[in-house]
Amino acid sequence: MRFGSVALVGRSNVGKSTFLNAVLGEALAIVSKVPQTTRDALLGIAHLPDCQIAFLDTPGLHRPRSELGRRMNSAAVEAARGADLILMMTDLPRQVESADVVVQRDEPVFELLSDTTPALLLVNKVDLWRNKTKLLPVLEAYAARFAFQEIIPVSVRRKDAVDRVLELVAGRMPEGPAAFAEDELTNRPTVFFIREYVREQVLENTRREVPHAVAVSVDSVDESKSVLVIRATVHVEKAGQQRIVVGRGGETIKAIGTGARLRIEALTGRRVHLELFVRVTPQWKNVPRQLSELGYEEAQSAAEYPPNPEES
Repeated sequence: MRFGSVALVGRSNVGKSTFLNAVLGEALAIVSKVPQTTRDALLGIAHLPDCQIAFLDTPGLHRPRSELGRRMNSAAVEAARGADLILMMTDLPRQVESADVVVQRDEPVFELLSDTTPALLLVNKVDLWRNKTKLLPVLEAYAARFAFQEIIPVSVRRKDAVDRVLELVAGRMPEGPAAFAEDELTNRPTVFFIREYVREQVLENTRREVPHAVAVSVDSVDESKSVLVIRATVHVEKAGQQRIVVGRGGETIKAIGTGARLRIEALTGRRVHLELFVRVTPQWKNVPRQLSELGYEEAQSAAEYPPNPEES
């Protein structure tokens, strides 16, 4: 038996969360076209016949403009620091003028890599390239930049490609007993996913200027009845954003609530009654106390999973 941890690192929107969902066979992580959708390190546990892998999906590395952004980058750094293997992901622009220019986009990510932790590189979205011969100079430029054990051109939307990556990753995991029960998918509580699934629907239903200004807090969860009753608050920074989230006649917040309710019902296997409120919370992204109250804690430890029993 093998067990180990893998940190998924990369820029925003390169496909890390899509890859995690494909590995798990469940839409656990929220996905959108909005940059910096992932704000927390999310553990997803892959169960293979002779191997258990703890994948840590991390926020996309970016130049932070707020305390929230700094904490997001810190989450990625901590995940990489404690992993047995780093799976760096990148993607390719539709047009490449210079292989070196492509590689330079990932310079902040290279800072997470070290000589002591093995790393693989996934070059995602290669299905968008018609002329595959142009890939070779790019792959060579990445190989010259860091000593990756493997450089794998993939489309993470293809099951055969994901299975091939899983096989390569599993072969590099340390020997040791599994750390999780066979039916465990993550270590995050249900409240975490309630917040995330509401925020996901905000991303889907609002304009471009709103998503980065939004956070969600869960006010109460009543499990005493046959229907799961949830009350949550959508926090925005400005009154204008509040009007957008609510929408004309409440249409937008109703659509957000419907989409989130369906996601939560699929997660919990229960009927859900979801009540949403929208509140203006100015500058929440830069106030440490408010960030902590909204669930965005400082990255405490790279260990997002129980220690190997043999090491206890």
